[in-house]
Amino acid sequence: MHARPAAAFVKIAQQFKSDIYIERNGQTINGKSILGILTLACPQNGKLTIRTDGPDKLAAMKALENLIENKFGED
Repeated sequence: MHARPAAAFVKIAQQFKSDIYIERNGQTINGKSILGILTLACPQNGKLTIRTDGPDKLAAMKALENLIENKFGED
């Protein structure tokens, strides 16, 4: 994931109280950290697992799902 989509992901993630985690190839990072996301070095069409945990976890997951479905607003 390059910087623009990573920034969009973090912007959405930071709106929620829940913890957000992204996993790729056994490495788990904080989904609210742009540096963490960039260190995953996930290529286009790569697979990520997103996990949310906390009081607004369902809303957070839905917002992130919408962001991804809309191709991070880059389409």
